[in-house]
Amino acid sequence: MDTLTQTHLVTLRHLLAYRLRDLKAELDAESGASRVTADATLDVRDRKDVASDEALSAVDDAETARDADEMAAVEAALHRLDSNQYGDCMDCGQPIALQRLLVQPAAARCAACQSLFEVDTRRKAVR
Repeated sequence: MDTLTQTHLVTLRHLLAYRLRDLKAELDAESGASRVTADATLDVRDRKDVASDEALSAVDDAETARDADEMAAVEAALHRLDSNQYGDCMDCGQPIALQRLLVQPAAARCAACQSLFEVDTRRKAVR
């Protein structure tokens, strides 16, 4: 975090806060939509309609999980900001490039460590 100025930190805090508000609104809208969909499934339909609804429901569930995961990452980034740990890679401890933080303010790892983390995660998923 040594290379981040106070102006950068304020900008990054605003980006994180904006994204957090956006994600909360999306999750609220998604939970409301799922309640409406559940009420609308009382009519009689054929197998194709049921299969289509199940596929759409799976996509909706995946989107909700993705948004919840991103919200947790944004909240963790805000916590790191508050505790003066923001901007340092959680794996190697080196500063995360400002360009990376501006694009991905919730980033917890530098680009190199994130790449290694993703490769390792894919390997574990294949097993």
